[in-house]
Amino acid sequence: MTIAIFLGSLLGAMAIGMPIAFSLIICGIALMLQMDLFDSQLVAQKFVDGADNYPLLAVPFFMLAGEFMNAGGLSRRIVTLAITLVGHIRGGLGFVAIIGAVVMASMSGSALADTAALSAILIPMMNKGGYETRRSAGLIAAGGVIAPVLPPSMGFIIFGVISGVSITKLFFAGIVPGLMMATALFGTWAVMARKHTAPPAPRASLRQIGRAAFDGAWALVMPVIIVGGLKQGVFTPTEASVVAAVYALLVGLFVYRELKFRHLYSLFLRAGVTTSVVMFLAAAAMVSSSLITVADIPGDVVRLLEPFINSPTMLMFMMMLVVVAVGTAMDILPTILILTPVLMPLVNAAHIDPVYFGVLFIMNNAIGLITPPVGTVLNVACGVAKISMDDIMKGIWPFLLAELAVLFLLVLFPVLVTGPARFIHGQ
Repeated sequence: MTIAIFLGSLLGAMAIGMPIAFSLIICGIALMLQMDLFDSQLVAQKFVDGADNYPLLAVPFFMLAGEFMNAGGLSRRIVTLAITLVGHIRGGLGFVAIIGAVVMASMSGSALADTAALSAILIPMMNKGGYETRRSAGLIAAGGVIAPVLPPSMGFIIFGVISGVSITKLFFAGIVPGLMMATALFGTWAVMARKHTAPPAPRASLRQIGRAAFDGAWALVMPVIIVGGLKQGVFTPTEASVVAAVYALLVGLFVYRELKFRHLYSLFLRAGVTTSVVMFLAAAAMVSSSLITVADIPGDVVRLLEPFINSPTMLMFMMMLVVVAVGTAMDILPTILILTPVLMPLVNAAHIDPVYFGVLFIMNNAIGLITPPVGTVLNVACGVAKISMDDIMKGIWPFLLAELAVLFLLVLFPVLVTGPARFIHGQ
């Protein structure tokens, strides 16, 4: 009965067009009424508690870092360097898109920002080079969703706050899975590029490569600072977000000089608007998640899936299928906020490594960004490429299948996540 009220109130509020954040609050109030515990002061207190969380300070600063990076010329120089390295091979611009996605993911942590930047730079170039638009947009969208898996990931920050799992450990555990996603895209594109008949660009000279590397060095140093600082314990993930934002700002203003002081107001405004959405969702989720715990919905879910408790692999498959289904209809942040408090007790009961689960959970949610009908990353790529959702779905399906294959490979072999994570983190 409690689960029915939880799902009914949540889905009912969403069905009538209520924003996700308000639907979460309504869901919490419905659970309070069902348990005869309604208290408006408690709702307000939980809402404030949801936003009053130190690790969430990383959100606005990583948002700012992404804005500064795109406006300051860091993104463009990364793409230019990739073009000089692999632009001359068959299908070279596709490989450029993947390399650019990986490097930018390690700087911003935002799938939407990375996809928008890469699409704006590369899709016109790929159109001129004779690439099929829907395939180009599909590849860039699939590359964009690597961002929530590689550090500094917004998804890991939100998941870590909700679940209590170490954000630093999540960051390091996401490195190898993120690179595996990129490798899968490389392999898929390599097979498809054989059909590309347009002549490739001329091979860049060593001088051109050196000039592009020198010009892009300041941009490439940024992920090294973030990952190196976390590895050496110089700063926490929250402090790393400040370092990233300040570094991108200074490089854009004083090194590349493409970022002007007159641009700052609009960049701060865009980052502030995006941050407000994330923070409001996090605050609203605290209302529902606290009532989920009080109503013992996780206990009900554990009892429903009890037959799978003794088989962690089968349980992970079941949970990943649930997340895949939810991800087709819901954006990444609401999915994290709603499902984390429900699934984590199940993870703990089955003695599954919470860091391992967190990586696969966020990867699954990231892939949901390129599945219709919601597919926010798909919508960004469609908008830039000026094609329909039907067209991009025809172009993206090989890359979507490749990333799903990586996800389920990691379900079968957890050591691919836990082994490298322990080696990199040193524990």
